[in-house]
Amino acid sequence: RELLPPWLVIVAGLTGIVLLCVSTKDVPMTPLRTKYGIVLDAGPSRTILFIYQWTTTKANKTGVIRECSSCPVQDPGVSSYSDSPQKAGKSLEPCLTWAQNKIPAEQHSQTPLYLGVTTSMRQLNLTHPILSDSLLAALTGTLKSSPFNFQGVQILSSPEEEAFNWVAVNYVLENFFKYDWRGQLVPSRNGMAGVLSMGGTSAQLTSELEEEKPAPKEGVRLQLYGQTHRVHTHQCPCHGTKQLRSRLLSVLIQ
Repeated sequence: RELLPPWLVIVAGLTGIVLLCVSTKDVPMTPLRTKYGIVLDAGPSRTILFIYQWTTTKANKTGVIRECSSCPVQDPGVSSYSDSPQKAGKSLEPCLTWAQNKIPAEQHSQTPLYLGVTTSMRQLNLTHPILSDSLLAALTGTLKSSPFNFQGVQILSSPEEEAFNWVAVNYVLENFFKYDWRGQLVPSRNGMAGVLSMGGTSAQLTSELEEEKPAPKEGVRLQLYGQTHRVHTHQCPCHGTKQLRSRLLSVLIQ
């Protein structure tokens, strides 16, 4: 083996000493700004406020979010206030105050706030539309008075509700994308899972339609993470938890 020339060893040593002695300053990295969003899920038996957060990082033009906290409303579902709509709005105030403390004050006006109501309000809207409108107006008034960026109150149709459930399940299972060993977002090769949700009076099976099959009128078309998904919900009436419990009791009695 040939030894390095003495002068090269001396130069390398001096260079190392200079690098250690010269004061250095870290180059500041611009932090990714965290954004927040609030969703109120008003179901038949109760309402829950969810806070989500995300950064500017996206996977194929769709945001990557995570749930950071939630606040269950202590009172029953909003449809139970059909006789006194104003109480429905006031029932949300404790959780709205809680959310103000969780989200930085400077971001309140930029935080979107959205409320979606489901089964019980769909039924109330069909049987007593005037009462339903009064409830929605009371909820809207309370949410508009908050410091957040109110986006609206909507009665979700059954296909929309089940499509959101389908998205949530497949998002948690990392079927849209996943993180590789470097912590970077990469497409997932997993297939999409179907979702069976059990209600009180019926069950719903939601799955993605195959490409060659025609889309039914009640299907939902979603554009997520660079892909188009056609989601369809098959209703199974009389297969809810209440009916199954009644059948079980009948068998036990017999």
